Amino acid sequence: MGLRFETRRSDSPWVDVVWTCTSEHVTEMTSVAGVRWGLVFWEQAGKNYASITGPETRTGTAPVPPGARFTGIEFAVGTSLRTVPVPTLVDGGVGLPDTTRRMFRLDGARWEIPGPDDAEALVDGLVRAGIVVRDPLVVEVLRGHRPRVSERTVERRFRAATGLTRGAVRRIEQARTAAELLAGGDPAADVVAKLDYFDEPHLARALRAYVGRTAGQLREGAGGAIALDLGQRRAPAGRAPSIWVSV
Repeated sequence: MGLRFETRRSDSPWVDVVWTCTSEHVTEMTSVAGVRWGLVFWEQAGKNYASITGPETRTGTAPVPPGARFTGIEFAVGTSLRTVPVPTLVDGGVGLPDTTRRMFRLDGARWEIPGPDDAEALVDGLVRAGIVVRDPLVVEVLRGHRPRVSERTVERRFRAATGLTRGAVRRIEQARTAAELLAGGDPAADVVAKLDYFDEPHLARALRAYVGRTAGQLREGAGGAIALDLGQRRAPAGRAPSIWVSV
């Protein structure tokens, strides 16, 4: 066994996914491009840690602390931290200081480390304190509306809120969805048609750049540990969480 994940969708408009993970007998994994920033808490060898993670624009290899237990919160696209601009987090992250077994420090205040069932309560507190914010224009754009401002203004505010262009968000989300479909058994030709890729080589290039797997590896579950839920991650909030094991 390598990594055991449990994920669930959130009914909070500020949160996309809450996840937990336990690492066993694995020291590295394939990281996958993603468009969301997050908070991650973990315990290893009796010590506790917390960090802010940023959007990732490409795939890569990431170390996995052995024997660690993680809880993570992925925030909805368009949300951000008051004091840490999302663009500074892209392809990186920030460790949070003074983390103890029960508490972590963020924006000058101490907060209780959440369990997977307490994530929304923590986020509600951060929102009330004005630490987590969002740009209503970006939310409007993500819902498919056309604000009455110039495209240049929309792109500038979208990049400020997410750290990415709208095109980058679309391509990354498209590749992640393709990976889920392929892992679920969809033929590559069907995925090309469903997601409007130009052809199978175009799909292959996107998978290589953003997921780090070929279509064949995704179908066969090959390639080692990967930071992507290839089970039922898209299940609505309130359902039992999906569980998958990468070996």
